[in-house]
Amino acid sequence: MTPSLVLHNLFVSSASHRVRIGLHLKGLAFEYVSVNILEQDTPAFAAYKEKNPQGLVPTLFHGDVRLTQSLAILEYLDEVFPAPALLPKDPAARARVRSLAMYCVAEMQPLQNLRVVRHLRSALGRSDEDAAAWRQHWVSLGFDNLEKDLASPDTGTFCHGDTPTLADCCLIPQIRSARRWGLDVARWPRIHRIGAHADAHEAFQKAAPENQPDTPKSA
Repeated sequence: MTPSLVLHNLFVSSASHRVRIGLHLKGLAFEYVSVNILEQDTPAFAAYKEKNPQGLVPTLFHGDVRLTQSLAILEYLDEVFPAPALLPKDPAARARVRSLAMYCVAEMQPLQNLRVVRHLRSALGRSDEDAAAWRQHWVSLGFDNLEKDLASPDTGTFCHGDTPTLADCCLIPQIRSARRWGLDVARWPRIHRIGAHADAHEAFQKAAPENQPDTPKSA
């Protein structure tokens, strides 16, 4: 029997969103388990920390295999379920796709996540307005540089060529976050264009935060 895929995640989490995109691009069925990381003083969250000691999402189970960290999960899926591929075969192209993904995963998202913003407010006494300005600054800086890299002739309909890759799995959630923080993504024409193509793609639509079972009705 083929081991089942079980994804512990949260609709609004950009890291969870990346993995959902990868799963849907590959046409893989998975069980969706909602984890509310916003309510940490609950028995349900304590039980989740037994699965992921960091208390972060996502966590993917594939039978007895337990995986955390979105990029590691996506690369695992690409190795175990190789078609359609999220990474090109050519080594230079693979490196470029990973590099584009890291703009979002390493340069932008860590500086805007919930733990960082909570620290700004509680430990450093910053206001909500300060926290919003912080997020906008780091996302804008990241997009400024990513936009330049996407000027490459290797960029096509998507970040690399005309089919979605690991880079698009990471970029699209970052675009969603940028809009949530009040940024007009049209400032970055290449990023905006890639986002528009993704919005018309069925796998990206299925993975979108508003289409998840734990999405609040008002979201």
